[in-house]
Amino acid sequence: MRKAFFLACLLAAAALQAAEPWPEIKWEALVPKGWDPAAKFKGIDFSKLQDSDPRAMEALEALKREWDDAPAEPSLDGRKGRIAGFALPLERVGDKVSEFLLVPYFGACIHSPPPPANQIIHARSAKPLAGVKMMAPLWVSGTFKVQRNETPWGVAGYRLEVDKVAPYVEPKK
Repeated sequence: MRKAFFLACLLAAAALQAAEPWPEIKWEALVPKGWDPAAKFKGIDFSKLQDSDPRAMEALEALKREWDDAPAEPSLDGRKGRIAGFALPLERVGDKVSEFLLVPYFGACIHSPPPPANQIIHARSAKPLAGVKMMAPLWVSGTFKVQRNETPWGVAGYRLEVDKVAPYVEPKK
C-alpha cells in the first residue's frame, strides 16, 4: 500500500511539472544560432585606439547599430515561458508597475551601451504589479512575442505579455 501511494505521489508530481505552462527559458535561447555581433569588427585592434580617436567613435556607433538591430529568435514567437532577469520599470502608478524591461544582468540599460535588442524584453501586464522595483531580480512568466520596441533604456527585441511575476530566489545547490 505504501509503495502504491509513493508511486502515485511521484506520478502526480511529474504530471504537475509537465503541465507547467511556463517552462524556463534561458537568455541564451533569445539569441539566434549563428548571430555573431563581433563579425563586422574582426579586423579592428581596439587596444590601439584611444577613446578620442574618430575610428573608435565610429566603431562604437557601428556596434550600437549592430546591437539595436540584433535579431530575435523566431521560434519564441507565441511561446509561453518563464525567465529570470532584472527589472527596469517603465510605467509606474503609485507602487505598481504595468510595463518594465527585463534584462539579463544587474545594471544593464542603466550603463551604456545597453545590451543587444535580443537581450532586452519589454514586459507588459494587463493589471498593475507590485514588487517590480528598479533592478529587482524576478521570475517573469507569460507569452513571448518577437516584437521590436524602442525605449528610453534601449531597443527591446521581444515583448512579453505577463501572466505572473515572482521574486527570484537563488536555487539551492
